[in-house]
Amino acid sequence: MKALYLIRYGEIGLKGKNRRFFENTLTANIRRALRDVAECRVLQQHSRHFVEVLSGDAAAVAARLQEVFGIVSLSPVITAALSMAEIKAAAEREFSKVAKPGLRFKVNTRRANKKFPLLSQQVSAEVGAHLLRTFPGLQVDVHEPEAVLDVEIREEEAYIYTERLPGPGGLPVGVAGKGLLLLSGGIDSPVAGWMTLKRGVKLEAVHFHSYPYTSERSKEKVIDLCRELARYGGKIRLHVAHFTEIQEELRLKTPERLLVTLMRRMMFRLAERLAQQQGALALITGESLGQVASQTMESLNVIERVTQIPVLRPLIGLDKQEIMDLSVKIGTYPISIRPYEDCCTIFLP
Repeated sequence: MKALYLIRYGEIGLKGKNRRFFENTLTANIRRALRDVAECRVLQQHSRHFVEVLSGDAAAVAARLQEVFGIVSLSPVITAALSMAEIKAAAEREFSKVAKPGLRFKVNTRRANKKFPLLSQQVSAEVGAHLLRTFPGLQVDVHEPEAVLDVEIREEEAYIYTERLPGPGGLPVGVAGKGLLLLSGGIDSPVAGWMTLKRGVKLEAVHFHSYPYTSERSKEKVIDLCRELARYGGKIRLHVAHFTEIQEELRLKTPERLLVTLMRRMMFRLAERLAQQQGALALITGESLGQVASQTMESLNVIERVTQIPVLRPLIGLDKQEIMDLSVKIGTYPISIRPYEDCCTIFLP
């Protein structure tokens, strides 16, 4: 039997006239994400998306879907014809995965097909009674169930499932314009990129490279971070800016206490020029507030004054531990902690 996943989204359902654009973007992103995983068919029906696994590893498909922004949750479902006998038989097969004596359960029915002869409560009652007869020792508990069997009655068929796998939420990447991420190779900036992707922003990235003070391995680390972020946001173009001569000039001609601030002002100038060339509408950085001396309110104010486009700082309200936890969750932490210095650390006082 081919595996079938029902996809749910959240914020997209609140959109008005441009809702179709959001849905179509999500469909395209799902197809892109699954292209190298398995042969799948993606369907868009009545405020729902379905992914049918035609061949390949269904578990790998589910794992990849859990990384697609815009998806709130997904469920592996089985289908049934629109008759109570077929629905009960499918419910029995699905519930056998979790049934055990003493299990508290309920049946939840959503009747999108108003032509179906029974009301939602009637379907739930009949299916629940069938499960009680089939699996001895079950207990009905509609308030605090340990297991929920969901029945969705649609126009063509019914969908039955017991499992909900969480998705990352957010908006489909590509619905909110393009931004340019200043990607250093540390822990913070990849997390900032991930959080920006979650709000539907398509990313390009720029890395300031200080060869020979920083090694080729340092650049490779940043490339690997881009690849990791691309799992969530699709293709990310990485621009590598050679920054050595500028840093050396600043080190010779500026007071030591101002060096980091002036370097970052120069980075922002260059990044803004690149953003304008690439059609990016904002810069994105991994800066938080008060984490280091260059991230005080005064320093951020002075650094940002050199730009005319918005500077987004998704991490501004997070502390270091929260950022590290997110880095572990999204898979960038092991790459970020590789012991290769970046251009912001080699000339520190």
